[in-house]
Amino acid sequence: MHLIVDGYNVIRQSPRLQLLDVMDLQAGREALLELLAHYRRRSHHQITVVFDGWQHGDLKESRDRYQGILVIYSRRGERADEVMKRLLTQERQRALVVTSDREIQVCAEQAKAAWINAGEFESSHLHDPAGAADPEAEADSSTRSTHKKGPARRLSKRLRQRQQRLKKL
Repeated sequence: MHLIVDGYNVIRQSPRLQLLDVMDLQAGREALLELLAHYRRRSHHQITVVFDGWQHGDLKESRDRYQGILVIYSRRGERADEVMKRLLTQERQRALVVTSDREIQVCAEQAKAAWINAGEFESSHLHDPAGAADPEAEADSSTRSTHKKGPARRLSKRLRQRQQRLKKL
């Protein structure tokens, strides 16, 4: 599986990363990359993070590596959304997109790729490397029940495939 992460979208959806981003943009990016590197060590998924460089970026798209994660900054005049759409057309079903941007989510569905909301991914998969657990999240997950029976309540094939990909996270 190839995770394609909308970098600034995840930062701005996360309360803890958002605080760092307000103080220093670079600190927010570094904190996100550190959390993703920790996640990558646990999951061994290929991860690409895309950041916007359309207003203050270089004239060419720049690529960098951070602890095995490919980091892409879009070129000046090009939004990260366009880079993500390009990656989606290349990866198709292998891709899982992390974004809250509805346009990218629709593009992912058209490419038969799965997507997960940025806030949901951050809260459920990007844990502090120190291992601090969130007791409220654990209590919420134990009280919910989605037990369904019979074919009449079966999800559509597309939604079942999406859930299978999300389970691999």
